[in-house]
Amino acid sequence: MRLYWRYTRRGQRLVLGTDDGDMEEEVGGVRETKRGFDAFAKTFGYDPGRAQKGMGSMDEAKQFVESFKPWELYEEGQGLAVDTEVMPLPE
Repeated sequence: MRLYWRYTRRGQRLVLGTDDGDMEEEVGGVRETKRGFDAFAKTFGYDPGRAQKGMGSMDEAKQFVESFKPWELYEEGQGLAVDTEVMPLPE
């Protein structure tokens, strides 16, 4: 299993996926807006504290998402660390 950020058209998504790319699950994300950066960390159920709008930078927003460790909602994500390399847009 791998845990990595991937570029999107307006931001980045945090993805939990297999090494061969067969399975991917989005567990968080950041997008750029006119007012800053919006960030969210996936959860099962409703938890408005896991999303925030208008953050000052992409790095600050990514740290916010990673602080919740949303990948640990999945058994396969236990004990993983986020890769430092950001993956390109999928083709």
